Amino acid sequence: MKYLLVSVILFFSVGVSAQDWKQDYGEALEKATKENKPLILVFSGSDWCTPCKRLDKNIWTSEKFIQFSSEKYVLYKADFPRKKINKLPQEQLDQNKRLAERFNPKGHYPLVLVLDKSEQVLGSTGYQKISPEAYIAVLNSFL
Repeated sequence: MKYLLVSVILFFSVGVSAQDWKQDYGEALEKATKENKPLILVFSGSDWCTPCKRLDKNIWTSEKFIQFSSEKYVLYKADFPRKKINKLPQEQLDQNKRLAERFNPKGHYPLVLVLDKSEQVLGSTGYQKISPEAYIAVLNSFL
């Protein structure tokens, strides 16, 4: 019984704090247009890029960012993992490569772009060793 209770609590705590990172860029863009929200496009190497891992741990998964982003932004992560175990479906990998050719031709990781619904780049940043509140302020300064 105790294990069941712990499992239920963990399930709901993960569900409440989960972010809505879109799996398809077209879907993310459509939502941004429909809801008139800017799109955060993140180029990441989730399993090899140390600053990407820090950005994920310190910013993207913070309660402050999760709460704020769900109200103000649409999120898409163009990930480029290297380990076979983390391999993306080919269609998603192709989509991410096309996005990189268009928005990240120099191959910077992490690269965080704020786009408007017309896909115009409003601003860009990367990993910064700052608080989630300060990072949110940086993103908002692009609007």
